[in-house]
Amino acid sequence: MGGEPEKAEAAPPEDAAVVKAVDPPAPEEKTDDSKALVLVEKVADSPVEKGSGSINRDAVLARVETEKKESLLKAWEENEKAKVENWAQKKLSAVSSWEKTKKASVEAELTKVEESLEKKKAEYAEKKKNKVAAIHKTAEEKRAMLEAKKGEDLLKVEELAAKHRIKGFIPKKTLGCFGG
Repeated sequence: MGGEPEKAEAAPPEDAAVVKAVDPPAPEEKTDDSKALVLVEKVADSPVEKGSGSINRDAVLARVETEKKESLLKAWEENEKAKVENWAQKKLSAVSSWEKTKKASVEAELTKVEESLEKKKAEYAEKKKNKVAAIHKTAEEKRAMLEAKKGEDLLKVEELAAKHRIKGFIPKKTLGCFGG
C-alpha cells in the first residue's frame, strides 16, 4: 500500500483544480533577465474539489512545484543561451575588427610600396631624359664640328682651285671617271 499513495500524489485526479501555464509574449529584443518568470493562472475552483481532501491538494501542489521548476529551468536555459549568443557575437566582432585592421595595414603598406615605385620610376624617367638630352647635345656638337670641318675643307678646296687656276696648273689627283 505504500506505493499506491505516491502514485496518487504524482498523478492528480480528474476532479483537481486545473492549473494552466501561460507563456509571456515573446519579446522583440533579447533581454538578459536573470530571473525570468512564467505567469501561472489558476482556473476557477470546481465544486467537486471541496470533498477530495488533502490528497488532491498535495497533487496540485506537487504539480505547481514541478511547473515552477520547469519555468525556472526554462528561464535559466534562455539566459545561458543568451550568454552564449552574446559571447559569440563579441568574438565575431573582434575577428571582424582584427580583419579590418589587418586589411587596412596591408593596404597602407601596398600604397607605400606603390608610391615608392612611382617615385623610382619618375627618377629613372628623369635620368633617361637627361641621358637622352646629353646624347642629343653631344650629337649636335659633333654635327657642328663636322659642319665646321666641312666648311674649312671646302674653303681649302676653293683656295687650291683658285691657285691652280691662277697658275694654270691641273692637279694630278683627279677622279678616275673624268679621264686622266
